[in-house]
Amino acid sequence: MTDMTAPPTLLSLVIPCYNEEATLPIFYKDACAVLESLQGRGVVGEFVFVDDGSKDGTVAVCERLGERDARVRYLSFSRNFGKEAALLAGLEKARGQVVATLDADGQDPPQMIPRMLDAVLSGEFDCAGTRRVTRKGEPRIRSFFARMFYRVMGMLADVDLVDGARDFRLMSRAYVDAILRLPERGRFSKGILPWIGFRVKWFEYENVRRSAGETKWSFWKLFRYSLDGIMAFSAKPLAIASVIGMVLFLVAIALVAIVAVRRIIYGDPVAGWASTVCIILFCSGVQLFTTGILGAYLSKAYTEVKRRPPYIVRKEK
Repeated sequence: MTDMTAPPTLLSLVIPCYNEEATLPIFYKDACAVLESLQGRGVVGEFVFVDDGSKDGTVAVCERLGERDARVRYLSFSRNFGKEAALLAGLEKARGQVVATLDADGQDPPQMIPRMLDAVLSGEFDCAGTRRVTRKGEPRIRSFFARMFYRVMGMLADVDLVDGARDFRLMSRAYVDAILRLPERGRFSKGILPWIGFRVKWFEYENVRRSAGETKWSFWKLFRYSLDGIMAFSAKPLAIASVIGMVLFLVAIALVAIVAVRRIIYGDPVAGWASTVCIILFCSGVQLFTTGILGAYLSKAYTEVKRRPPYIVRKEK
């Protein structure tokens, strides 16, 4: 039974948006219905929309919603800083004792929030996470590389990533505060969340199509994002590059020894100009590859040292 004398629990919904003018009204209507169903349980809600430098009318939609609903708050970035920056800004602005992060495109069903809220408010769990058990409706090539990403991360990363995990989560205030304590600029939420630990309950659901519009994540954006995740939570690529260099060094010594022995015993001239060129090109390619790995880590360190803000706000309510 709900204690009517206790203050209501504030639930903050953090919604990163990039060119979501068509989906926001649909999402807002569905989320309002969910919040109304929670009022009898002593839960009130607020919306925190984060416009990530949209080029359509996303900001205008947020402004209209804010004018007629006092629960709506929003941030608008000066340009596109990326979803990770939008999530961070939303968590920093959220005031709730519990905070949910979800997309506005309808692929994160707000109807799951009551069950997720039960898990966190019970005190048994600090976070309720969601994972897709199917990728029905996605291009096959994208699904294949997504599965490969989780396998590679499982081998390389120092954190345990759950296959199919979404950014759709409901978190306690202690969980959110732990996330905000991490000062890094190059953020990878799918790695940050398991890294901080705490108790997480997972809810599974099948893939849901967008309510409107098209996805903003191209294949190459996802590829770069996956590389960022690997570099953010693993130094093993550097170790692999070192091993490759050591193996090639040992192979080179063995080949030099073989050539020397042939020259001393048989007096054969060293022939094979074409094969020599191929070996040189191969070794040069490996050197450039390993140097590129080192350079990628160095660029990440360079970005962190500059300590530029992860986002700049142009307008907010």
